[in-house]
Amino acid sequence: MKRIAIIGGGIAGLTAAYELELARKRGAEIDWHLYEAGDRLGGIVETTQSQGFVLEGGPDGWVSEKPWARELALELGLGAELISSNDATRKTYILIDGKLQPMPDGMRMMVPENLSTLEDSPLFSDTARKAYAAELERASELRSEAPEQDESVASFILRHFGEEVLTKIGAPLLSGVFGGDVKTLSVRAVMPNFITMEREYGSLIAALQAKAKTRGSRPVPSLFTTLRNGLGTLIEALVAQLPPERLNLSRSALSIKRQGKRWLLRTSAFATEGRTSKKHFHHVLFATPIDATRALLTPLDAEAAALIPTDASSAVLAALCWPAAAASTFSIPQGFGFLVPQARSTSEPQLLAATFVDQKFPDRAPAGARVIRVFFGGPSADTLSPQSDETIAAAAFAQLTKVLGPLPAPDAVLTTVRRWPRSLPQYEVGHLERMVQLDLHIAKLGDLTLLGNGYRGVGLPDLIRDARAAARELIPTA
Repeated sequence: MKRIAIIGGGIAGLTAAYELELARKRGAEIDWHLYEAGDRLGGIVETTQSQGFVLEGGPDGWVSEKPWARELALELGLGAELISSNDATRKTYILIDGKLQPMPDGMRMMVPENLSTLEDSPLFSDTARKAYAAELERASELRSEAPEQDESVASFILRHFGEEVLTKIGAPLLSGVFGGDVKTLSVRAVMPNFITMEREYGSLIAALQAKAKTRGSRPVPSLFTTLRNGLGTLIEALVAQLPPERLNLSRSALSIKRQGKRWLLRTSAFATEGRTSKKHFHHVLFATPIDATRALLTPLDAEAAALIPTDASSAVLAALCWPAAAASTFSIPQGFGFLVPQARSTSEPQLLAATFVDQKFPDRAPAGARVIRVFFGGPSADTLSPQSDETIAAAAFAQLTKVLGPLPAPDAVLTTVRRWPRSLPQYEVGHLERMVQLDLHIAKLGDLTLLGNGYRGVGLPDLIRDARAAARELIPTA
């Protein structure tokens, strides 16, 4: 009987447990157990439903072009729950000089498919428009001079489009997704598709145009997908497939060490009594945040632990709700929300982005009601995290009124605040090379697997893909 421990009950840990449980039900000789330090499962995936509002405490969906989350949802019987983003009215704004300027239609991040969409855009100067046109003309040069080594996102965007595009679109977009500094983020780790486009076409604009021709008249898939009743539904469906006696909550992993051919895992047994428990396992899956993984791994292999990302960005989210009566007294721009280029220095917390939730997805709020989610990241998140929910909500509301103008106070009962300290590992330049070295170290230790957002992707589909693949490798063959 192969005994497997899963440390961490977020989406990665639960998905691995689900895959192992499927095999166990088919007769595989597997005895798995999951240990979660907190008192709930799901990690940063958390949905609150109240008075017809569906409020996400963490991610609100996934990128549709990555199939793994959708596949899992369908497998769990959630096909009727799948909904797409309202792409017909999709528009993202950038806050420039105190005004919301819409990004031109047909852009993939900072890359336009059609240069004509830039002509009347107030977002760009003539200098930026000329830089875009020149990028298309420099296709051969860009392809032949593409660097062999990794580089920062900032360097990559500068080579293609120049400073203005980096500052106005590149940095806000990437900071909104990864919460990091484009001057240190690895372009190969966070924008691999763009690297492939450069190698094949040189010009990123030319690559998008070629893809559009290949697509022809076929409809473009929606940008984002989610579940009608929130992503918490996915967690509930996963947990429903798992035997409760194998799920150990409020059980922190304290240490792990090799004893012969097995690992001895020591966990807290009863936190209030200070007791611990020790059990042996043939394989251990680490599905913990990077700081917890590093702490457990350091006594085993300090060099391996040092290869795990050390920098991570924090996030603070506040969801503000206005019932229909209050929402009828103000208007917001049509679209998904806006991004804010970060000031170099500011004396108060500065929001990173805001999502117009009820406009991004259907069925997020009762008819006529409004939901706006405000994101703080980096130093602003670190400053706000120790503050009370009321203080954070007030800061979010104050920032919104600076951008959108006077607003009625949101419903305090419906307001939700979530803090996710050091939740976004930073994939710095050279990240992929470090992951190769980390894999070699883990292979030498033997019978260990690292899962989570610190290694090969931060989105739900990436975590689900890696967890299922890792679990399948552990299933004994007949």
